[in-house]
Amino acid sequence: MKDENGKDIDVAVKFTICNILRVLDLKDKDEDPIIVPERLCKDLWMRTGYTGFVNDPAYTKSKLSKPYKFLIHSVVHALGHRKGAYDESTDYIMNIITCLIMNRPYNIS
Repeated sequence: MKDENGKDIDVAVKFTICNILRVLDLKDKDEDPIIVPERLCKDLWMRTGYTGFVNDPAYTKSKLSKPYKFLIHSVVHALGHRKGAYDESTDYIMNIITCLIMNRPYNIS
């Protein structure tokens, strides 16, 4: 924003979680799950061609088959809060990916 002399003015912008949810329109419901059973995640990762050890706390996308590497890469970069180690996916990312692939509802917000 600029004043009458054309100089920039600092303007405080406030927004709430309700504003973010309204704009994103994720269509989440409170009854949608936020945690997927671990057994379901492990089963899905094995069906997608994961060649690593399934009991590791973090799964690496380098051990997945090619069709799923890009999906994992996109979700990790878009929804992950990490500043590095983008090859690994954490438990909440695994839950999101599991629900995406299986076309199940998931409360992402």
